Amino acid sequence: MDDTDSQEKTQVVRTDVGAPAGAEACLVAVSGGEIGRRYRLHNVETRLGRSPNADIVVEEQGVSRLHACVLRKHNGTVIRDLESTNGTVVNGVSVREQRLEDGDTVRIGKAVFKFLERNNLESAYYDEIYRLTTIDDLTRIANRRHFFTTFERELSRSLRHDRDLAIVMFDIDRFKLLNDTYGHTAGDAVLTQVAERVSSLCREEDLFARYGGEEFALLLPETEQRAAGSLARRIRIAIAEKPFPVDSWKLDVTVSLGVADIAEFRERHDLQNARTATPELVNQFIRIADEKLYTAKELGRNRVVL
Repeated sequence: MDDTDSQEKTQVVRTDVGAPAGAEACLVAVSGGEIGRRYRLHNVETRLGRSPNADIVVEEQGVSRLHACVLRKHNGTVIRDLESTNGTVVNGVSVREQRLEDGDTVRIGKAVFKFLERNNLESAYYDEIYRLTTIDDLTRIANRRHFFTTFERELSRSLRHDRDLAIVMFDIDRFKLLNDTYGHTAGDAVLTQVAERVSSLCREEDLFARYGGEEFALLLPETEQRAAGSLARRIRIAIAEKPFPVDSWKLDVTVSLGVADIAEFRERHDLQNARTATPELVNQFIRIADEKLYTAKELGRNRVVL
């Protein structure tokens, strides 16, 4: 997403509202090569930028030499843009100066940070690290890494105890065209709304994840193909039946879905002696559903293939 996107609005807000008494603060990198790195905000002023003279050196695309500074005041923490080329963005809004709240997302260029301000900062930091390893930052559902880890565990359980297991793989039809036409901010909004609509259809024991880009995955324990197919059809309808509101637009969105279950997986692969899942077995299982997803695309999109 480009920092100069015309859909981001610049605002100036009050900066005289207080922070929790005695609270510590830090920025945690949530993107880029140093994901998870913590930067404590001990000083009254902390400057961020590409310059080696910056207090926090950020070597990411789109970052100015001295891009922004964080000010720790007696009554709160403020971020101020230093007339950077691409702007400073807080929670999706371009700002000149804004008070930061615990949990705010700060973006400068391509670098994204999470602001934490708590009395128990150490606990908050480790909570955030766990979240980074399991949750997709945009859609707030499981990320690909967590999906693989959980899938391998569930597949082992299914093989060992001969239990049902199914997956649904799906992606948004013509998503590149949507991005090219309406911009990446609109694309992000659609991804988030798709995640919200599908999450409302899932059981507590299901794992819903963003698999990558515009592709999503559902892991369904104790579920055979017919039940998984029924859920996939409900997902298709939930996405297609109502336009997605994005700014002043109402966008029609559809998805294509592929379904696979453990019974079909056993038919395709020799699993007579398999008692424990491996990454290769997980990938083979996913490949079955992915093949069906692409068949759905070839058949005209906006459909489910079992």
